[in-house]
Amino acid sequence: MKTIEFVKMHGLGNDFVMVDLMDREVYPDLNNLAQELCHRQLGIGADGLILILPSTQADVRMRIINADGSEAEMCGNGIRCLAKMVYETGLVKSPVITVETLAGIIRPELILDDHNRVLSVKVDMGEPRLLPRDIPVLLPGEMVLGQTLHVGEEQLIINTVSMGNPHCVVFVPDVEKVPVQTLGPLVENHQVFPEKTNVEFAEVINRHEVKMRVWERGAGETMACGTGACAVAVASILNNLTEREITIHLNGGDLELFW
Repeated sequence: MKTIEFVKMHGLGNDFVMVDLMDREVYPDLNNLAQELCHRQLGIGADGLILILPSTQADVRMRIINADGSEAEMCGNGIRCLAKMVYETGLVKSPVITVETLAGIIRPELILDDHNRVLSVKVDMGEPRLLPRDIPVLLPGEMVLGQTLHVGEEQLIINTVSMGNPHCVVFVPDVEKVPVQTLGPLVENHQVFPEKTNVEFAEVINRHEVKMRVWERGAGETMACGTGACAVAVASILNNLTEREITIHLNGGDLELFW
């Protein structure tokens, strides 16, 4: 049996198996490897497998393989974990890090204390993409905001955003009462999303706070999702439900966002 050195990390409970491959070959069959490592009972247990790789365009390259073996373009909490890890292990010396992802070059910034210990990580997530072809979603219009989607016997009012990966935001009056385990996979696999989608259910508390639950594409319901929180912020602002600086409350903790 081959030995794999790993670090287990989480961002607000969104957890990952982190593997440093800066000077090692990439493991074959990442699809099956991710499923084995991320299995909650038979493996290490995680929402995804994150590989840290060399890059010709940035300080490092990140690949994220979901728990079901599919590959994601980006992961907000994952890249925060990666930034902390590469700094604390000395792979990168600067507190401002460039990371190559399938969604482009992302720049996390470490917030350090007086002893150079990481307090938190701030990430410039880039511009949201709103054109249906960029998400992608097979619905008409320049943006999909407040459109009706038939899901089983339900009619959901949806808002779609790409943060380098696809998101479908549904505003609800009480997020705790949403059957996420039922509706999440139905929306994720709906025919209007050719590459599937992440699904966020969001309850606006006031102009500065939103409560959110998330069904992640390829992982199921997770305790937090960074790109999903960004998508909720964008949808909230475009629908004039919140201000541009908000706190999003997730099952794993709070994220501060500004657009």
